[in-house]
Amino acid sequence: MIEHHTKNKGDLGVLKAQVDMFEQGWIILTPHTEHAPFDLVIYRDGVFKRVQVKYRTADRGFLQVAFSTSWADKNGSHTKAYDKSEIDLFCIYCPETDQCYYVDPAQHDRSVTLRFEPPKNNQSKGVHLAENFTNIPQ
Repeated sequence: MIEHHTKNKGDLGVLKAQVDMFEQGWIILTPHTEHAPFDLVIYRDGVFKRVQVKYRTADRGFLQVAFSTSWADKNGSHTKAYDKSEIDLFCIYCPETDQCYYVDPAQHDRSVTLRFEPPKNNQSKGVHLAENFTNIPQ
């Protein structure tokens, strides 16, 4: 990918997610609109999951994902929270690790932070290690 335009990053994230989901045994379905609240639907063993894909770079050993979308138009910049009832799973693609991480938004408030290293003070409550989010939950 030569140019790192926002749309290019999003396209790369979706492609990486599709490969990872396929390798985990899921059938990938794509909506025929950009206006769906999700990017993909996956299916396996009678179970459908609506998936929103995010491309996020790691920052200081963390991967932060807000459950919101943002855009800009002639009226300025806007941010809107996702309706969690319309999304079953967030897939976060991180280019530094070349890995996808899967988060159920219903298990978190407005955002989630995944860590690549455990805290130095051995805190475990509220800590989400990225390595524990590499498999799609059933």
